[in-house]
Amino acid sequence: MNTDRPLSDRPLSDLPRADPRVIVALDFDDRRAAEALVERLGDACGFYKIGLELLTAAGPGLARDLVGRGHEVFLDLKLFEIPNSVAGAIRAAGALGASMVTVHAMGGTGILSAAVEAAREFPRLRVLALTVVTSMTGSDLADIGVAADPEEQVLRLARLAVGAGCDGVIASPREAGALRGPLGPDRLIVTPGVVLEPEGAAGGHARPGTPGAAFAAGASHVVVGRSVARAADPVAALRRVRAAAG
Repeated sequence: MNTDRPLSDRPLSDLPRADPRVIVALDFDDRRAAEALVERLGDACGFYKIGLELLTAAGPGLARDLVGRGHEVFLDLKLFEIPNSVAGAIRAAGALGASMVTVHAMGGTGILSAAVEAAREFPRLRVLALTVVTSMTGSDLADIGVAADPEEQVLRLARLAVGAGCDGVIASPREAGALRGPLGPDRLIVTPGVVLEPEGAAGGHARPGTPGAAFAAGASHVVVGRSVARAADPVAALRRVRAAAG
C-alpha cells in the first residue's frame, strides 16, 4: 500500500476500517448534505448520529437507509416525556434499527425505566441517559434550581440511570473520568462536545474536550460534529480522531 500520498488523494479503500467507537454527528438541516458526508467518508466511518434537526428535516427514512447500508445509527432524541410516550418513541427507534437512543435522565426513574423496558424488544438498541447537556454551565443549572456544579449533577444523574438499568450515559469529555469508576467497566460513556484541538471551536459546547482526552479518561465512544463535518477534508479529520482513539 502506498502511504506516501496525501490522505485526501488516497482512496478510501486505503484507510483502516471504521472504528466503532467514533461516531460522526450528521448535524445538517437537509438530507442531501448529510448523505454527501456519508458518501465522502465511505468505509472510514460506520457510526452516525442523527439529532432532532436532521430527523425533523429529513424524517426517519434516512436512519432506516443508513442501517440498511450497514451503518450503525445513534438517534439523539433526548426524550423527556411521560413514560408511555417515551416507551413508544423507544420502540419506534428500535424498529428503525437504531443502535443507540437518548433519554433525559432529569426526567427521573419513571421515564428511564420505561425506556429500558421498551428497548427489551430490540436487543441491539442501547438506552443512554443524557445527564447534563454539554452546553450547560453551573450558572445554567442554578437558573433551574440545581445547586450542584455540572460534575456533581452528572454523577447524580448517572447513578439514577444505572439504577434504572440504562446501558450508559451521555456526558461531556470532562466528566468521563469521574464517571468510569461509579459506572464500572461495561456501561457506555458517550461523549459529545469533542474537538480536535483543545482551543478548537466548541460549537456551542461549554465543556468540550479532545478525543484523546475523552478516551484516556474512560469514554467508550466519542461523538464528533463540525470538526469532521465542516472540515475542508473530512476524511483527513476523521483519521485524526481515529488516531487519537489509539
